[in-house]
Amino acid sequence: MVIKSVSLETVCGVTSRLPETDKPEVAFAGKSNVGKSSLINGLMNRKSLARTSAQPGKTQTINYYNINDCMYLVDLPGYGYAKVTLKEKEKWGQMTENYLHTSKQLRAVFLLVDIRHEPSANDRQMYEWIVYQGYDPIIIATKLDKIKRSQVQKQVKLIREGLQVKPNTKIFPYSAQTKQGREEIWNFVDQLLGFAERPADSGRLEEEGSLEMEKS
Repeated sequence: MVIKSVSLETVCGVTSRLPETDKPEVAFAGKSNVGKSSLINGLMNRKSLARTSAQPGKTQTINYYNINDCMYLVDLPGYGYAKVTLKEKEKWGQMTENYLHTSKQLRAVFLLVDIRHEPSANDRQMYEWIVYQGYDPIIIATKLDKIKRSQVQKQVKLIREGLQVKPNTKIFPYSAQTKQGREEIWNFVDQLLGFAERPADSGRLEEEGSLEMEKS
């Protein structure tokens, strides 16, 4: 997808009412220090629209980013931040659950995990919870630039086995530094939402084919 316009359209807190949108949505969930804001900025070709911080737990709201006025990228609250009270964690969990239950436009949920490590108990719990909500998470393995190229497949296998993902689950390694993986993620989203363009000459070839049939 070519990013032509991006705006942070809606921010929903604990007491906010979720908007009823008229465009397809893809949501992103992940542990508080996994690099979710950096990924979202990278996908949107923006440096700081999604706020990044040295302090984990920055995303405490559900944020709706309008992309090209044709879809929403939805940033869900981070989880697993130890310094947040249990009460706060429960509130964030309720927000996310409410969103997954009520959104009529949600098409996919991406779950971010750190490619350097085996999935944590929080990661496994989140994966199972998203599945329980009726979605098959697509995995994005962040911080790709922190490991050697020779380690990538090994770590992807570790994630696949650690989360016990369903067969054929997509896992996209991603680097916020080099943006490696960005194109693959957008290609997947484009296909999923029906935005993928046909080859430039496909229409002409189809037209020529129909003309040949008429001649015969």
